Amino acid sequence: MKPTCASTGIKGRGIDGITVDELKEYLKEHKDELRQRIRTRKYQPQAALRVEIPKENGKMRKLGIPTVVDRVVQQAIHQVLSPVFEKQFSDFSYGFRPRRRCEMAIIQSLEFLNDGYDWVVDIDLERFFDTVNHDKLMRIIANTIDDGDVISLIRKYLVSGVMVKGTYEETPVGTPQGGNLSPLLSNIMLNELDKELERRELQFVRYADDALIFVKSEKAANRVMKSIVTFIEGKLGLIVNADKSRIARPKELKFLGFGYYYDSKNKRYQVKPHQFSIQKLQRKLRHLTKRNWSVPLDYRIVKLKQVIVGWVNYFRIANMKTVMTRIDEKLRSRIRVIIWKQWKIPRRQIKSLVQLGIPEGEARGLTYCRKGYRFIGQSKVVHRALSNKRLKQRGIPSALDRYLKIHTVI
Repeated sequence: MKPTCASTGIKGRGIDGITVDELKEYLKEHKDELRQRIRTRKYQPQAALRVEIPKENGKMRKLGIPTVVDRVVQQAIHQVLSPVFEKQFSDFSYGFRPRRRCEMAIIQSLEFLNDGYDWVVDIDLERFFDTVNHDKLMRIIANTIDDGDVISLIRKYLVSGVMVKGTYEETPVGTPQGGNLSPLLSNIMLNELDKELERRELQFVRYADDALIFVKSEKAANRVMKSIVTFIEGKLGLIVNADKSRIARPKELKFLGFGYYYDSKNKRYQVKPHQFSIQKLQRKLRHLTKRNWSVPLDYRIVKLKQVIVGWVNYFRIANMKTVMTRIDEKLRSRIRVIIWKQWKIPRRQIKSLVQLGIPEGEARGLTYCRKGYRFIGQSKVVHRALSNKRLKQRGIPSALDRYLKIHTVI
């Protein structure tokens, strides 16, 4: 899923310095003036603050953070226009829409695969939010919205520019990611692609600018790839990433963090977390269990719960019992090392082990064995002292327990 201002944790201050907490007082004082300026087309949005956040591939994602006042106006536009355009949007579009989520897109993709559409055209749009043609987008909006004031205001937001390190830059193309209006505008633009795919009676799933088209043969996939790329670049003026767009079989796909595999026992395709998603989770857990991070264990536990619960909730329809078991084992091993290190001196380490039921001789043997932390974390003595049950009582979260509690079979 693409990040928004809220999901990146960027606090809500634009170039004017007004915070979300200060917004209420500002609107009390200026709301009548703001309304009048909008009605008379004198309102001029301020430039968005350019912020860059790292992507998984090492590149940077550009966000445009509007001022909080501009966000209020954008949200007002969104709330009026969204119900109008929702009636036009495809049933197979799932991103940035009310009562729709990633899980629904994955389930629909599985239905297509299990119906025999197991050749997939994976379309990747290059820098979509940075390349949207304003004139094409405004023409599409004007076909539905017959209100010059609204059209004018949307255009102003598109060309309001960005501030990059204190320098103003124009935005002749694109819809800066980070504003309240951009998700709706992206769906309005890409709905043209949806309509073309439906006109051709193709099976597809789209989530924001990620689209999969499902066909029954390699020949059909090659034909669709060529013609759809021509449509996207010629009719919509967008850029297809030739390096990432491809024709794939299900097991080669990565869609919304999920991977696909064929369950030979049940003779159907199923989903699992993609290996890259698992590696990303493991990196987060390693970061939260660094030995040299001097924070209380309770604080670590809170952060670990947040990561594990959020990740497992997202992938709850995937089959991942074995993966969750392995992740729990590694996590508990690292937690044991953290607790061992917190005991610090040999005398306390021996005393703590004895209090946890370890004979003093074994406790001394482990304490003075001169092995590294990895050995300590995996040793049978520490496992008995800091058993899975004791760690659970201490509050250490279990990815497997969470998964077994909420897993949804599809």
